[in-house]
Amino acid sequence: MVDGLHVAVVGYGQIARSHTRILAGEGHHLDWLIGRVPERTAAFAAEHGYARHGTSLEEALRDPAVEAVVLCTPSEQHAAQTAACLAAGKHVLVEIPLAMSYIEGRGLAETARRKGLTLMVAHTHRYGGAVRRARERIESGQLTLLSATARYMFLRRENVGASGYVRSWTDNLLWHHGQHATDLVLWLLGVDAPGQVEVNALLAPPDAHLGIPLDLSLVMRTAKGQIGTVAMSYNSHVSVYDYVLVGAEDTLLIEQGVLRNRDGVLYDPRSDESDERNSGVLQDREFVAAVRAGRPTAIDASAVLPALEVLQRAQDAYDAGVAAGARGAPPAGR
Repeated sequence: MVDGLHVAVVGYGQIARSHTRILAGEGHHLDWLIGRVPERTAAFAAEHGYARHGTSLEEALRDPAVEAVVLCTPSEQHAAQTAACLAAGKHVLVEIPLAMSYIEGRGLAETARRKGLTLMVAHTHRYGGAVRRARERIESGQLTLLSATARYMFLRRENVGASGYVRSWTDNLLWHHGQHATDLVLWLLGVDAPGQVEVNALLAPPDAHLGIPLDLSLVMRTAKGQIGTVAMSYNSHVSVYDYVLVGAEDTLLIEQGVLRNRDGVLYDPRSDESDERNSGVLQDREFVAAVRAGRPTAIDASAVLPALEVLQRAQDAYDAGVAAGARGAPPAGR
């Protein structure tokens, strides 16, 4: 039996709790827990049996026993923390988004490749049973995909996370949830490199309280003429997470993890008793397997670069519009 991986986890929120439980349950070693607030860090570490805890990522990175780091921190910290981990020779599993600019993401992918380190982006949505079954139909030729539409809509007008904890940071609709949706749409459409799609982006003006757009739409067109649409909102009083995949032969709907077509339910995770229903477990197992085998992961840094490039174009168009508005001119179309 292969010895468990020695890991440091950064963060103590809901996602850190999920990774901690999975890694501990799989027999890996919880060497370090790093957090921002000492008291909360100590409490989380004690609850889950971490060997050490602290508030300095650098201290954990100096520990030669640590093989890998799991980053569950605010989005704007991901790029710098990932760079620090790679510089220390550690493998990295970083929560999506990999970075909040295309240039940063591309640089991290190049660094990991050059140093021979595993850099995986934690995107559990790709591991969902419904999504994987839809992808299998597309890859096998059963479904010729014509368009893919993703809708992520829920209420987040305050800095409060899904667990109800008041955050010290502001989430980002475009770069965080937007990367989830955009990456999955492009992956299903078969886009595997940056710059392969036309992009039209519309973002609402920045919210007066949070300072970011709370509504946006992205429309993409591939070289084959397929259309990808991402519609997102932090203003919705009704939570919506779904994908509509329109094909020449059939139309698939993925809603709350359930896969349907015109004939009824094709997959329901509630009736699946295997590990296949737990996307987090499958994802973390893939990371560990890639580290041990010295191979790229299914979702390494380069895999999300197509989505990062699209988001960068959307951000650039938004910035240009804000600048034009500040000058009193109408924003330029794109």
